[in-house]
Amino acid sequence: MVTSGQLISASPRRKMSLTSCRRMEAVFSAAFLLCCLLTTGEIHASVESNGVQGDSLTVLQAPEFVSFQKGDWPVSGEKIPDLVALTMGFSIQEDLSWPGLQAGPLFQRPRANVLVVVRGVDSLALPQSVASYPLENPVPFTLDSVAETVHSLFAEDTPVVLQLAPSEERLYMLGKANAVFEDLPVTLQQIRARLSQDGSVLASLPLNSLSRNAEADLLFLSEVQVLHDITALLQRHRHLAKDHSPDLYSLELSGLEELSRLYGQDSPQYRDATAILASVLQKFGEDVYALYGNSAVVEVVTVKTFEVPLTRKSRSILESKQISNPGSPYNLAYKYNFHYAVVFNIVLWLMIALALAVIAVSYNLWNMDPGYDSIIYRMTNQKIRMD
Repeated sequence: MVTSGQLISASPRRKMSLTSCRRMEAVFSAAFLLCCLLTTGEIHASVESNGVQGDSLTVLQAPEFVSFQKGDWPVSGEKIPDLVALTMGFSIQEDLSWPGLQAGPLFQRPRANVLVVVRGVDSLALPQSVASYPLENPVPFTLDSVAETVHSLFAEDTPVVLQLAPSEERLYMLGKANAVFEDLPVTLQQIRARLSQDGSVLASLPLNSLSRNAEADLLFLSEVQVLHDITALLQRHRHLAKDHSPDLYSLELSGLEELSRLYGQDSPQYRDATAILASVLQKFGEDVYALYGNSAVVEVVTVKTFEVPLTRKSRSILESKQISNPGSPYNLAYKYNFHYAVVFNIVLWLMIALALAVIAVSYNLWNMDPGYDSIIYRMTNQKIRMD
């Protein structure tokens, strides 16, 4: 049997147990929250230390009528040629549903578009830029379609089309570029010989840890020299920026990729080269933008490594043996001309207009009132003589 004294003594124990439970719950919740904060901080620190920022597309320079919106909208690597075509005012086959670029005026187009692809780094510290966007699906791409469009639309004006990759010794020149850039060193041997001549970039660049004798260092410095020579040739031939035909430049630099493979990303050579290339590209964009009268678009694509798409070859058992295009052994369809859509719409609507005109004229002739005919048709010869 429980007495009253025992009940009185049990009540403070219950209060103490409830208070201790609440204190323990508060301690556990605070400890859990602290662990979550520490874990989140470690994750962010590890991400920043590893440099996982992703590849990027940076717009260095752009005129006012080419409106790039600031945001984190990703753009696919395979859509870069379409984006360049839209900035130059050309049509593309498929609509680009990307909010980073807004539609501009119809009767204004930039005089030049310069695209620089930097391999071996995901981002560069470019202090002044119009906008920057993350790049997803970084597959290899070319601007051949844009070059063909420029050549077909402005064949008589002979625009400048220059596509250059010094590391692969790949060069494609079209139009006036054949005469302007004929002295541009292309092969690695020519560029290395250019580095030993007067006016080379070796005299003005802070090399720091970079060496003039290492192969990878010379490749990087050669690409910097090519950028310098391009602006020098454009300054010598300023008349190119005053014509009505747009110019196209596509440059691919892989010197940083070789330095990263040889020395590593944490090496002083790689860090010095990254800083040098960022400052050189910034000045290169400003010089080209000024040479074209503030009417040029300069983009920089930084890619760590290009992803090679995997393709699987297959053959259907229902494949027909009839070849629709006799000139192609692969049963490919005929390649439509770039002006096919324009010509088709002109012919279509002209036929519709002519058909409507024939219908209207026929209806009016059928329902014509004879009373409105000329006096020559309404009166006989005798009546005319009497009058």
